[in-house]
Amino acid sequence: MRRVTLPEIGTFEAWRDQARALLAAGIRPEDLLWQRGEGDADLFAAPLPPLTGGDITVPRGFVDLARQVVWHSDPERFARLYALLWALKSDRKLLEDRGDARVARLNRLAKEVGRDRHKMTAFVRFREIGDPGANRRRFAAWFEPSHYILEPTAPFFVKRFGDMDWSIFTPDLSAHFLGGDLSLAPPAPRPDLPDDAAEDLWRTYFRNIFNPARVKLKAMQAEMPKKYWRNMPETALIPEMVASAHARAREMAEAAPSLAPKRAEAITERLRSDQAMARPDDTGQSLKTQLAACRRCPLWENASQAVPGEGPADAALMIVGEQPGDHEDLTGRPFVGPAGQLFDRVAERAGLTRSSAYVTNAVKHFKFQPRGKRRIHQAPNRGEVSHCRWWLDMERETVRPKLILAMGATALESLTGNRRDLLKRRGGIETLADGTPIFVTVHPSYLLRLPDAERTMAEAQFESDLREAMAYLDSL
Repeated sequence: MRRVTLPEIGTFEAWRDQARALLAAGIRPEDLLWQRGEGDADLFAAPLPPLTGGDITVPRGFVDLARQVVWHSDPERFARLYALLWALKSDRKLLEDRGDARVARLNRLAKEVGRDRHKMTAFVRFREIGDPGANRRRFAAWFEPSHYILEPTAPFFVKRFGDMDWSIFTPDLSAHFLGGDLSLAPPAPRPDLPDDAAEDLWRTYFRNIFNPARVKLKAMQAEMPKKYWRNMPETALIPEMVASAHARAREMAEAAPSLAPKRAEAITERLRSDQAMARPDDTGQSLKTQLAACRRCPLWENASQAVPGEGPADAALMIVGEQPGDHEDLTGRPFVGPAGQLFDRVAERAGLTRSSAYVTNAVKHFKFQPRGKRRIHQAPNRGEVSHCRWWLDMERETVRPKLILAMGATALESLTGNRRDLLKRRGGIETLADGTPIFVTVHPSYLLRLPDAERTMAEAQFESDLREAMAYLDSL
Protein backbone atom coordinates (compact mmCIF):
# COMPACT_ATOMS: atom_id res chain seq x y z
CA MET A 1 0.00 0.00 0.00
CA ARG A 2 1.36 3.42 -1.01
CA ARG A 3 0.35 6.72 0.57
CA VAL A 4 -0.27 9.78 -1.64
CA THR A 5 -0.26 13.06 0.31
CA LEU A 6 -1.75 16.09 -1.40
CA PRO A 7 -1.23 19.71 -0.30
CA GLU A 8 -4.08 21.73 1.20
CA ILE A 9 -3.42 24.55 -1.29
CA GLY A 10 -3.27 23.68 -4.99
CA THR A 11 -5.02 20.39 -4.33
CA PHE A 12 -6.50 19.88 -7.78
CA GLU A 13 -3.27 20.45 -9.68
CA ALA A 14 -1.41 18.16 -7.29
CA TRP A 15 -4.01 15.39 -7.63
CA ARG A 16 -4.04 15.74 -11.43
CA ASP A 17 -0.23 15.44 -11.68
CA GLN A 18 -0.06 12.50 -9.28
CA ALA A 19 -2.93 10.68 -10.98
CA ARG A 20 -1.29 11.11 -14.38
CA ALA A 21 2.01 9.71 -13.11
CA LEU A 22 0.36 6.84 -11.24
CA LEU A 23 -1.69 5.86 -14.27
CA ALA A 24 1.39 5.92 -16.48
CA ALA A 25 3.21 3.72 -13.97
CA GLY A 26 0.34 1.23 -13.95
CA ILE A 27 -0.33 1.49 -10.21
CA ARG A 28 -3.77 0.10 -9.44
CA PRO A 29 -6.36 2.03 -7.39
CA GLU A 30 -6.50 -0.60 -4.61
CA ASP A 31 -2.75 -0.14 -3.98
CA LEU A 32 -3.09 3.55 -3.02
CA LEU A 33 -4.13 5.51 0.05
CA TRP A 34 -4.92 9.19 -0.60
CA GLN A 35 -4.99 12.04 1.90
CA ARG A 36 -5.10 15.85 1.88
CA GLY A 37 -2.58 17.40 4.26
CA GLU A 38 -0.19 15.50 6.47
CA GLY A 39 -2.74 14.40 9.06
CA ASP A 40 -2.08 11.11 10.85
CA ALA A 41 0.17 8.74 8.96
CA ASP A 42 -1.17 5.26 8.22
CA LEU A 43 1.05 2.63 9.85
CA PHE A 44 0.64 0.22 6.93
CA ALA A 45 1.14 2.69 4.04
CA ALA A 46 4.55 3.68 2.74
CA PRO A 47 5.23 7.06 1.12
CA LEU A 48 5.01 7.09 -2.63
CA PRO A 49 8.39 7.31 -4.38
CA PRO A 50 8.90 10.09 -6.94
CA LEU A 51 7.18 9.38 -10.24
CA THR A 52 7.39 11.07 -13.62
CA GLY A 53 4.22 12.03 -15.45
CA GLY A 54 3.15 10.15 -18.54
CA ASP A 55 1.44 11.14 -21.77
CA ILE A 56 -2.14 10.44 -20.64
CA THR A 57 -5.29 11.74 -22.33
CA VAL A 58 -8.71 11.60 -20.72
CA PRO A 59 -12.17 12.81 -21.76
CA ARG A 60 -12.72 16.52 -21.16
CA GLY A 61 -15.77 15.70 -19.08
CA PHE A 62 -13.63 13.83 -16.57
CA VAL A 63 -11.34 16.83 -16.03
CA ASP A 64 -14.35 19.08 -15.41
CA LEU A 65 -15.77 16.51 -12.99
CA ALA A 66 -12.50 16.22 -11.08
CA ARG A 67 -12.17 20.02 -10.78
CA GLN A 68 -15.32 19.97 -8.65
CA VAL A 69 -15.03 16.66 -6.79
CA VAL A 70 -11.52 17.27 -5.33
CA TRP A 71 -12.98 20.04 -3.13
CA HIS A 72 -15.60 17.76 -1.55
CA SER A 73 -15.24 16.77 2.11
CA ASP A 74 -15.69 13.05 1.35
CA PRO A 75 -12.37 11.43 2.45
CA GLU A 76 -12.70 8.87 -0.38
CA ARG A 77 -13.06 11.45 -3.16
CA PHE A 78 -9.48 11.15 -4.48
CA ALA A 79 -9.64 7.35 -4.51
CA ARG A 80 -13.03 7.40 -6.25
CA LEU A 81 -11.72 9.76 -8.92
CA TYR A 82 -8.61 7.66 -9.54
CA ALA A 83 -10.67 4.45 -9.71
CA LEU A 84 -12.87 6.02 -12.39
CA LEU A 85 -9.80 7.28 -14.22
CA TRP A 86 -8.38 3.75 -14.18
CA ALA A 87 -11.65 2.36 -15.57
CA LEU A 88 -11.65 4.95 -18.37
CA LYS A 89 -8.53 3.31 -19.81
CA SER A 90 -10.63 0.39 -21.00
CA ASP A 91 -13.96 2.17 -21.52
CA ARG A 92 -13.64 5.71 -22.87
CA LYS A 93 -17.43 6.16 -22.92
CA LEU A 94 -17.96 5.23 -19.29
CA LEU A 95 -18.76 8.84 -18.32
CA GLU A 96 -21.84 8.70 -20.56
CA ASP A 97 -23.26 5.75 -18.58
CA ARG A 98 -25.52 7.46 -16.03
CA GLY A 99 -26.44 4.06 -14.66
CA ASP A 100 -22.89 3.35 -13.51
CA ALA A 101 -22.72 3.69 -9.72
CA ARG A 102 -19.21 5.20 -9.77
CA VAL A 103 -20.19 7.91 -12.25
CA ALA A 104 -23.43 8.65 -10.45
CA ARG A 105 -21.66 9.00 -7.08
CA LEU A 106 -19.04 11.41 -8.42
CA ASN A 107 -21.64 13.48 -10.24
CA ARG A 108 -23.55 13.78 -6.98
CA LEU A 109 -20.40 14.95 -5.16
CA ALA A 110 -19.75 17.52 -7.91
CA LYS A 111 -23.29 18.89 -7.59
CA GLU A 112 -22.91 19.21 -3.82
CA VAL A 113 -19.69 21.17 -4.27
CA GLY A 114 -21.32 23.41 -6.86
CA ARG A 115 -24.24 24.06 -4.53
CA ASP A 116 -21.88 24.89 -1.66
CA ARG A 117 -19.92 27.32 -3.84
CA HIS A 118 -23.16 29.03 -4.81
CA LYS A 119 -24.11 29.40 -1.15
CA MET A 120 -20.74 30.97 -0.42
CA THR A 121 -21.10 33.60 -3.14
CA ALA A 122 -24.57 34.42 -1.82
CA PHE A 123 -24.05 34.38 1.95
CA VAL A 124 -20.59 35.84 2.62
CA ARG A 125 -21.04 39.11 4.57
CA PHE A 126 -18.06 41.47 4.71
CA ARG A 127 -17.42 43.86 7.59
CA GLU A 128 -15.12 46.86 7.27
CA ILE A 129 -11.94 46.48 9.38
CA GLY A 130 -9.58 49.05 7.84
CA ASP A 131 -9.26 52.80 8.00
CA PRO A 132 -12.23 54.31 6.06
CA GLY A 133 -9.96 57.13 4.89
CA ALA A 134 -7.33 54.86 3.30
CA ASN A 135 -6.82 54.67 -0.46
CA ARG A 136 -8.17 51.11 -0.46
CA ARG A 137 -10.79 50.16 2.08
CA ARG A 138 -10.35 46.81 3.78
CA PHE A 139 -12.99 44.24 4.71
CA ALA A 140 -13.12 40.78 6.23
CA ALA A 141 -15.63 37.94 6.50
CA TRP A 142 -16.00 34.61 8.29
CA PHE A 143 -17.69 31.74 6.46
CA GLU A 144 -18.22 28.07 7.29
CA PRO A 145 -18.68 26.01 4.09
CA SER A 146 -19.56 22.35 4.04
CA HIS A 147 -16.63 21.51 1.74
CA TYR A 148 -13.12 22.77 0.95
CA ILE A 149 -14.33 25.38 -1.53
CA LEU A 150 -12.46 28.58 -0.59
CA GLU A 151 -9.66 28.08 -3.13
CA PRO A 152 -11.88 27.54 -6.22
CA THR A 153 -14.40 30.21 -5.14
CA ALA A 154 -11.99 33.02 -4.18
CA PRO A 155 -11.58 34.22 -7.82
CA PHE A 156 -15.30 35.10 -7.84
CA PHE A 157 -14.70 37.63 -5.04
CA VAL A 158 -11.64 39.00 -6.85
CA LYS A 159 -13.82 39.89 -9.82
CA ARG A 160 -16.69 41.18 -7.68
CA PHE A 161 -14.65 43.18 -5.16
CA GLY A 162 -11.47 44.02 -7.03
CA ASP A 163 -11.48 47.65 -5.88
CA MET A 164 -10.99 46.85 -2.19
CA ASP A 165 -8.78 44.74 0.04
CA TRP A 166 -10.44 41.82 1.78
CA SER A 167 -9.91 38.60 3.67
CA ILE A 168 -12.20 35.58 3.92
CA PHE A 169 -11.56 33.24 6.85
CA THR A 170 -12.88 29.67 6.98
CA PRO A 171 -12.13 26.75 9.31
CA ASP A 172 -10.01 25.20 6.52
CA LEU A 173 -8.11 28.04 4.79
CA SER A 174 -7.93 31.83 4.57
CA ALA A 175 -7.96 33.95 1.41
CA HIS A 176 -6.42 37.44 1.29
CA PHE A 177 -6.77 39.98 -1.53
CA LEU A 178 -4.34 42.83 -0.81
CA GLY A 179 -3.24 45.47 -3.30
CA GLY A 180 -4.68 43.49 -6.20
CA ASP A 181 -2.97 40.18 -5.36
CA LEU A 182 -4.78 37.05 -4.16
CA SER A 183 -3.09 34.63 -1.76
CA LEU A 184 -4.16 31.62 0.25
CA ALA A 185 -2.98 30.88 3.75
CA PRO A 186 -3.52 28.32 6.54
CA PRO A 187 -6.64 28.73 8.66
CA ALA A 188 -6.76 31.34 11.39
CA PRO A 189 -8.97 31.62 14.47
CA ARG A 190 -12.33 33.21 13.85
CA PRO A 191 -11.77 36.98 14.00
CA ASP A 192 -13.89 39.29 16.13
CA LEU A 193 -15.44 41.31 13.33
CA PRO A 194 -17.12 44.62 14.18
CA ASP A 195 -20.55 45.70 13.01
CA ASP A 196 -20.59 48.39 10.35
CA ALA A 197 -23.04 50.48 8.34
CA ALA A 198 -23.59 47.63 5.85
CA GLU A 199 -25.34 45.63 8.59
CA ASP A 200 -28.31 48.02 8.54
CA LEU A 201 -28.39 47.97 4.72
CA TRP A 202 -28.69 44.18 4.72
CA ARG A 203 -31.47 44.33 7.31
CA THR A 204 -33.36 47.01 5.40
CA TYR A 205 -33.06 45.09 2.13
CA PHE A 206 -34.22 41.82 3.69
CA ARG A 207 -37.15 43.44 5.47
CA ASN A 208 -38.34 45.00 2.21
CA ILE A 209 -38.18 41.82 0.13
CA PHE A 210 -39.86 39.70 2.81
CA ASN A 211 -43.43 38.91 1.75
CA PRO A 212 -45.53 38.11 4.84
CA ALA A 213 -48.31 36.67 2.67
CA ARG A 214 -46.04 33.95 1.26
CA VAL A 215 -44.13 32.59 4.25
CA LYS A 216 -42.79 29.10 3.51
CA LEU A 217 -40.18 28.22 6.12
CA LYS A 218 -39.10 24.92 4.57
CA ALA A 219 -38.57 26.52 1.17
CA MET A 220 -36.65 29.41 2.76
CA GLN A 221 -34.39 27.08 4.75
CA ALA A 222 -33.75 24.96 1.66
CA GLU A 223 -32.26 28.03 -0.05
CA MET A 224 -30.79 29.61 3.11
CA PRO A 225 -29.84 26.78 5.51
CA LYS A 226 -29.81 27.71 9.19
CA LYS A 227 -26.09 26.88 9.49
CA TYR A 228 -25.33 30.19 7.71
CA TRP A 229 -27.68 32.36 9.78
CA ARG A 230 -25.31 33.29 12.59
CA ASN A 231 -22.94 35.01 10.15
CA MET A 232 -25.65 36.98 8.33
CA PRO A 233 -26.94 40.17 10.01
CA GLU A 234 -30.36 40.08 8.35
CA THR A 235 -31.28 36.62 9.63
CA ALA A 236 -31.73 37.99 13.15
CA LEU A 237 -34.97 39.51 11.85
CA ILE A 238 -36.48 36.19 10.76
CA PRO A 239 -38.13 35.05 14.03
CA GLU A 240 -39.90 38.38 14.56
CA MET A 241 -40.92 38.68 10.89
CA VAL A 242 -42.32 35.14 10.79
CA ALA A 243 -44.22 35.65 14.04
CA SER A 244 -45.85 38.85 12.75
CA ALA A 245 -46.40 37.62 9.17
CA HIS A 246 -50.11 36.81 9.57
CA ALA A 247 -50.93 40.19 11.11
CA ARG A 248 -48.89 42.04 8.48
CA ALA A 249 -50.58 40.16 5.63
CA ARG A 250 -54.00 41.09 7.06
CA GLU A 251 -52.95 44.74 7.34
CA MET A 252 -51.75 44.72 3.72
CA ALA A 253 -55.09 43.32 2.55
CA GLU A 254 -57.05 45.90 4.53
CA ALA A 255 -54.87 48.73 3.20
CA ALA A 256 -55.20 47.63 -0.43
CA PRO A 257 -57.12 50.11 -2.62
CA SER A 258 -60.75 49.20 -3.30
CA LEU A 259 -60.72 50.87 -6.71
CA ALA A 260 -58.46 49.92 -9.59
CA PRO A 261 -55.81 52.51 -10.54
CA LYS A 262 -56.45 54.86 -13.45
CA ARG A 263 -54.25 52.86 -15.81
CA ALA A 264 -56.36 49.73 -15.17
CA GLU A 265 -59.45 51.63 -16.30
CA ALA A 266 -57.76 52.48 -19.61
CA ILE A 267 -56.77 48.84 -20.16
CA THR A 268 -60.27 47.61 -19.35
CA GLU A 269 -61.81 50.11 -21.76
CA ARG A 270 -59.48 48.97 -24.55
CA LEU A 271 -60.43 45.34 -23.92
CA ARG A 272 -64.12 46.24 -24.12
CA SER A 273 -63.45 48.01 -27.42
CA ASP A 274 -61.60 44.98 -28.84
CA GLN A 275 -64.39 42.65 -27.77
CA ALA A 276 -67.02 44.90 -29.32
CA MET A 277 -65.11 44.91 -32.60
CA ALA A 278 -64.96 41.12 -32.53
CA ARG A 279 -68.74 40.68 -32.22
CA PRO A 280 -71.49 41.39 -34.75
CA ASP A 281 -72.92 44.80 -33.95
CA ASP A 282 -76.27 46.52 -34.51
CA THR A 283 -75.20 47.84 -37.91
CA GLY A 284 -75.36 44.31 -39.32
CA GLN A 285 -71.64 43.77 -39.70
CA SER A 286 -71.30 40.04 -40.29
CA LEU A 287 -69.19 37.56 -38.40
CA LYS A 288 -67.61 36.64 -41.72
CA THR A 289 -66.28 40.16 -42.24
CA GLN A 290 -64.74 40.24 -38.77
CA LEU A 291 -63.32 36.72 -39.07
CA ALA A 292 -61.48 37.75 -42.24
CA ALA A 293 -59.38 40.13 -40.12
CA CYS A 294 -58.51 37.51 -37.47
CA ARG A 295 -54.85 37.47 -36.40
CA ARG A 296 -55.23 35.51 -33.15
CA CYS A 297 -52.75 32.81 -34.26
CA PRO A 298 -50.18 32.51 -37.11
CA LEU A 299 -52.35 30.22 -39.32
CA TRP A 300 -53.77 33.22 -41.21
CA GLU A 301 -50.36 33.98 -42.73
CA ASN A 302 -50.34 31.01 -45.15
CA ALA A 303 -54.05 30.32 -45.58
CA SER A 304 -55.94 31.85 -48.52
CA GLN A 305 -58.77 33.05 -46.28
CA ALA A 306 -60.68 32.34 -43.10
CA VAL A 307 -63.59 29.94 -43.56
CA PRO A 308 -66.63 30.76 -41.39
CA GLY A 309 -69.56 28.47 -40.74
CA GLU A 310 -72.70 28.58 -42.85
CA GLY A 311 -76.32 27.72 -42.32
CA PRO A 312 -79.47 29.13 -40.71
CA ALA A 313 -78.82 31.50 -37.81
CA ASP A 314 -81.52 29.67 -35.81
CA ALA A 315 -80.51 26.12 -36.72
CA ALA A 316 -81.41 23.48 -34.14
CA LEU A 317 -78.33 21.42 -35.09
CA MET A 318 -74.75 22.70 -35.25
CA ILE A 319 -72.15 20.45 -36.91
CA VAL A 320 -68.52 21.08 -35.88
CA GLY A 321 -65.57 19.58 -37.74
CA GLU A 322 -61.81 20.10 -37.47
CA GLN A 323 -60.57 22.77 -39.91
CA PRO A 324 -60.89 23.80 -43.57
CA GLY A 325 -59.11 21.62 -46.11
CA ASP A 326 -57.58 22.59 -49.45
CA HIS A 327 -60.93 22.94 -51.23
CA GLU A 328 -62.53 24.86 -48.37
CA ASP A 329 -59.56 27.23 -48.18
CA LEU A 330 -59.93 28.11 -51.88
CA THR A 331 -63.73 28.42 -51.94
CA GLY A 332 -64.25 29.97 -48.51
CA ARG A 333 -67.00 27.46 -47.63
CA PRO A 334 -66.92 24.61 -45.06
CA PHE A 335 -67.20 20.91 -45.94
CA VAL A 336 -67.02 21.13 -49.75
CA GLY A 337 -63.96 18.88 -50.22
CA PRO A 338 -63.78 15.08 -50.25
CA ALA A 339 -64.64 14.75 -46.54
CA GLY A 340 -67.58 17.11 -46.94
CA GLN A 341 -68.87 15.26 -49.97
CA LEU A 342 -68.69 11.95 -48.09
CA PHE A 343 -70.54 13.55 -45.18
CA ASP A 344 -73.30 14.79 -47.52
CA ARG A 345 -73.84 11.31 -48.97
CA VAL A 346 -74.03 9.58 -45.58
CA ALA A 347 -76.14 12.38 -44.06
CA GLU A 348 -78.68 12.09 -46.85
CA ARG A 349 -79.09 8.36 -46.17
CA ALA A 350 -79.47 9.10 -42.44
CA GLY A 351 -82.18 11.70 -43.04
CA LEU A 352 -80.05 14.66 -42.02
CA THR A 353 -80.68 17.66 -44.25
CA ARG A 354 -77.48 19.68 -44.34
CA SER A 355 -79.23 22.89 -45.41
CA SER A 356 -81.15 22.92 -42.13
CA ALA A 357 -77.98 22.65 -40.00
CA TYR A 358 -75.26 25.19 -39.22
CA VAL A 359 -71.96 23.67 -40.38
CA THR A 360 -68.60 25.01 -39.14
CA ASN A 361 -65.10 24.00 -37.98
CA ALA A 362 -63.24 24.30 -34.69
CA VAL A 363 -60.36 26.07 -36.51
CA LYS A 364 -61.09 28.60 -39.23
CA HIS A 365 -57.83 28.67 -41.24
CA PHE A 366 -56.26 25.85 -43.27
CA LYS A 367 -53.07 24.46 -41.70
CA PHE A 368 -50.89 22.66 -44.19
CA GLN A 369 -47.35 21.74 -45.24
CA PRO A 370 -46.30 22.48 -48.85
CA ARG A 371 -45.06 19.44 -50.77
CA GLY A 372 -44.34 20.30 -54.36
CA LYS A 373 -47.55 21.70 -55.84
CA ARG A 374 -49.67 20.02 -53.17
CA ARG A 375 -50.70 21.31 -49.73
CA ILE A 376 -50.68 18.47 -47.20
CA HIS A 377 -53.13 18.81 -44.30
CA GLN A 378 -51.60 19.28 -40.84
CA ALA A 379 -53.61 18.86 -37.64
CA PRO A 380 -53.95 22.06 -35.59
CA ASN A 381 -52.15 22.07 -32.26
CA ARG A 382 -53.63 22.82 -28.84
CA GLY A 383 -52.68 26.51 -28.96
CA GLU A 384 -54.30 27.04 -32.34
CA VAL A 385 -57.46 25.27 -31.20
CA SER A 386 -57.53 27.41 -28.07
CA HIS A 387 -57.13 30.69 -29.97
CA CYS A 388 -59.85 29.80 -32.45
CA ARG A 389 -62.30 28.75 -29.74
CA TRP A 390 -63.23 32.46 -29.54
CA TRP A 391 -64.90 32.28 -32.97
CA LEU A 392 -66.65 28.98 -32.30
CA ASP A 393 -68.06 30.47 -29.09
CA MET A 394 -69.33 33.45 -31.10
CA GLU A 395 -71.06 31.12 -33.53
CA ARG A 396 -72.62 29.11 -30.70
CA GLU A 397 -73.84 32.29 -29.04
CA THR A 398 -75.37 33.50 -32.29
CA VAL A 399 -77.01 30.22 -33.38
CA ARG A 400 -77.85 28.79 -29.93
CA PRO A 401 -78.35 25.23 -31.25
CA LYS A 402 -80.32 22.58 -29.38
CA LEU A 403 -77.69 19.95 -30.21
CA ILE A 404 -74.07 20.03 -31.42
CA LEU A 405 -72.65 17.20 -33.51
CA ALA A 406 -68.89 17.04 -32.66
CA MET A 407 -67.01 15.25 -35.44
CA GLY A 408 -63.45 14.26 -34.55
CA ALA A 409 -60.96 14.87 -31.73
CA THR A 410 -60.25 18.50 -32.59
CA ALA A 411 -63.93 19.45 -32.44
CA LEU A 412 -64.22 17.54 -29.17
CA GLU A 413 -61.22 19.37 -27.69
CA SER A 414 -62.51 22.77 -28.75
CA LEU A 415 -65.92 22.14 -27.23
CA THR A 416 -65.00 20.21 -24.05
CA GLY A 417 -61.28 20.86 -23.54
CA ASN A 418 -60.55 17.13 -23.74
CA ARG A 419 -59.77 15.21 -26.96
CA ARG A 420 -58.81 11.88 -25.34
CA ASP A 421 -60.60 8.55 -25.92
CA LEU A 422 -62.61 9.68 -28.95
CA LEU A 423 -63.59 6.16 -29.98
CA LYS A 424 -64.69 5.27 -26.43
CA ARG A 425 -66.81 8.44 -26.24
CA ARG A 426 -68.24 7.94 -29.72
CA GLY A 427 -72.02 7.70 -29.81
CA GLY A 428 -72.39 9.29 -26.40
CA ILE A 429 -74.10 12.48 -25.29
CA GLU A 430 -72.04 14.98 -23.29
CA THR A 431 -73.19 18.27 -21.82
CA LEU A 432 -71.28 21.56 -22.05
CA ALA A 433 -71.04 24.10 -19.25
CA ASP A 434 -73.95 26.12 -20.65
CA GLY A 435 -76.15 23.01 -20.78
CA THR A 436 -75.90 22.41 -24.54
CA PRO A 437 -75.73 18.66 -25.35
CA ILE A 438 -73.19 17.38 -27.85
CA PHE A 439 -73.24 14.09 -29.75
CA VAL A 440 -69.74 12.61 -30.31
CA THR A 441 -68.69 10.88 -33.51
CA VAL A 442 -65.70 10.58 -35.84
CA HIS A 443 -64.73 12.98 -38.60
CA PRO A 444 -65.54 11.93 -42.21
CA SER A 445 -61.85 12.27 -43.13
CA TYR A 446 -61.21 9.32 -40.80
CA LEU A 447 -63.36 7.17 -43.08
CA LEU A 448 -61.43 8.31 -46.16
CA ARG A 449 -58.16 7.10 -44.65
CA LEU A 450 -59.45 3.56 -44.09
CA PRO A 451 -58.68 0.71 -46.53
CA ASP A 452 -61.51 -0.04 -48.97
CA ALA A 453 -62.25 -3.32 -47.20
CA GLU A 454 -63.02 -1.50 -43.94
CA ARG A 455 -64.69 1.64 -45.27
CA THR A 456 -68.10 0.12 -46.03
CA MET A 457 -68.62 -1.03 -42.45
CA ALA A 458 -67.19 2.23 -41.07
CA GLU A 459 -69.59 4.28 -43.22
CA ALA A 460 -72.50 2.23 -41.96
CA GLN A 461 -71.48 2.89 -38.37
CA PHE A 462 -71.07 6.62 -39.12
CA GLU A 463 -74.57 6.62 -40.68
CA SER A 464 -75.88 4.97 -37.51
CA ASP A 465 -74.27 7.75 -35.44
CA LEU A 466 -76.02 10.40 -37.52
CA ARG A 467 -79.39 8.61 -37.17
CA GLU A 468 -78.97 8.48 -33.39
CA ALA A 469 -78.07 12.16 -33.29
CA MET A 470 -81.20 13.09 -35.31
CA ALA A 471 -83.35 10.91 -33.06
CA TYR A 472 -81.95 12.64 -29.97
CA LEU A 473 -82.57 16.06 -31.55
CA ASP A 474 -86.19 15.12 -32.30
CA SER A 475 -86.65 14.17 -28.66
CA LEU A 476 -85.62 17.60 -27.38
